[in-house]
Amino acid sequence: MKKPKSVLVVVEHSASVSRLMSKAVGIARPLGAALELFMCDSEQAYVLAHAYDQHGIDAARSASVATAQRYLSGLRELVNAAGVETAIDAQCESPLYEAVVRKVLRSAPDMVIKAISAESARNRGAPDPNDWQLMRTCPATLMLSSHREWSDPPHVAAAVDVSERENADVARSVVEAATMLVRGLGAQLHVVYGEIDSAQPSSAHLRKLRELCDVAGIPPERIHVLQGQPEVTLPAFVKRQRYDVLVLGALAHRAAGTTPVGTLTSTLLESVECDFVLVKPASYRSPIETAAR
Repeated sequence: MKKPKSVLVVVEHSASVSRLMSKAVGIARPLGAALELFMCDSEQAYVLAHAYDQHGIDAARSASVATAQRYLSGLRELVNAAGVETAIDAQCESPLYEAVVRKVLRSAPDMVIKAISAESARNRGAPDPNDWQLMRTCPATLMLSSHREWSDPPHVAAAVDVSERENADVARSVVEAATMLVRGLGAQLHVVYGEIDSAQPSSAHLRKLRELCDVAGIPPERIHVLQGQPEVTLPAFVKRQRYDVLVLGALAHRAAGTTPVGTLTSTLLESVECDFVLVKPASYRSPIETAAR
């Protein structure tokens, strides 16, 4: 991941919006990146699309966008005061994840930041369907933010897979994105690898892991190798270490044409309370972009 020049923040009406903005500013300001605040009233868009009487639909949609723009203008004043260049945009479209992806395709941000849905945060359960679909289809690096405050500096880890099951480009992309993030946050990066249960870790896997970390300048004491099924060992380890941010690959490594969210990623999102930065390989193309073409 190259040094981000712009970060798109998906804003929703919630009690956690100030926390989300604080994290976004904390990432953008030290890296010299601009912020764009994006708000989409997808619920109103859905209602309007299914209204029996279509009279006044355009006016209602315009009113929704104007209300969102006024809200974002207030947030922009606060962000500008923090020394970060900020733009705003609002839409009234449904579903939400498609509106966000279309915005990403228009603006080409280097990172997207969105709070985990309010309902999921209250229930401490799995992300809602919009968040799942955004993980699957967003072409930019995506940070899903929890309600937790970060430590100062934040505790950051990158989860990588250096086995034959995964493309080496994915692990490299994850470490590059994590390295860029910790530089801006003034934090140290830990790297975690889960080796499938065996009597002895594979020497080939350990060699690839060391090479990957040497390039990123990560010392041995911040490299962690876990024994056992990663879906079991990694969530438990992340909880014990109290990481604030976990960077990992977003998608399963499958045949061309399929883009499922990986099993390990799903398990972590459902069981660990932290912020997740989800990275896709450079070759990824969003199915929404493909459909538009």
